[in-house]
Amino acid sequence: MKKILLRKEYIYEGNLILINKKYNLKDKIKSYNLKPVNDEYANILLDYNCSLALNNILQEINSKKEIILLDGYRSLKKQQKLWNNSLKENGEEFTKKYIAYPNCSEHQAGLAVDLGLNNENIDFIKPKFPHNGICQEFREKAIKYGFIQRYIKEKEHITKIADEEWHFRYVGYPHSEIIYKMGFCLEEYIEYLRNFKFGKDCLMFKNYEVSYIKMDENIKEIIIEDDELATISGDNINGIIITKFKKIKK
Repeated sequence: MKKILLRKEYIYEGNLILINKKYNLKDKIKSYNLKPVNDEYANILLDYNCSLALNNILQEINSKKEIILLDGYRSLKKQQKLWNNSLKENGEEFTKKYIAYPNCSEHQAGLAVDLGLNNENIDFIKPKFPHNGICQEFREKAIKYGFIQRYIKEKEHITKIADEEWHFRYVGYPHSEIIYKMGFCLEEYIEYLRNFKFGKDCLMFKNYEVSYIKMDENIKEIIIEDDELATISGDNINGIIITKFKKIKK
């Protein structure tokens, strides 16, 4: 067995951090965690695991040039410029619907990618990524690789962002499939996980166990057994999510 020490800064790190107008990004992403998606898109960076997963999907569906990558990681400066330019060109109502306020964007964490169907006259703020053809094939495969479509029409009242068929968020597996099957947005999922207290009542999904630790509780470390793999992620609020995978014995 091994021990994992829990630190308060872990609250603000990981694939499941909730980033929105209420819970903004606390820490700058470490540059060494960023990776180009592939040689063709050397200028588009993403979180390392996010980048690998995205490239695997594109290769599996043989997307060639039908799907294009439009945006990945953004610095605070770039997000601020995007916000300011949209205010001038599109007005406040449109900008609040489609552009995250600086430090409230998932792009700044390197965990979000904007994709578009390759055609003429691409709208870089609202690109087309329809629910059919190669785009829908990507959407379906993405769940198995840890991605969700982050903003959908039915959840606008929660996310405060309009339907964005082109914006995909990396949360990691199995969370992507649980979110999809339960019909949650990320805000709802994080709230739901609070019901599964570490060491008491885990959320069971296939060979995974997911549980939650509120960091003002007196838990300083967790124990991982030899036949388990574990990842941790903060929620960007006040807790940490533990995801255990029990290895199948041959």
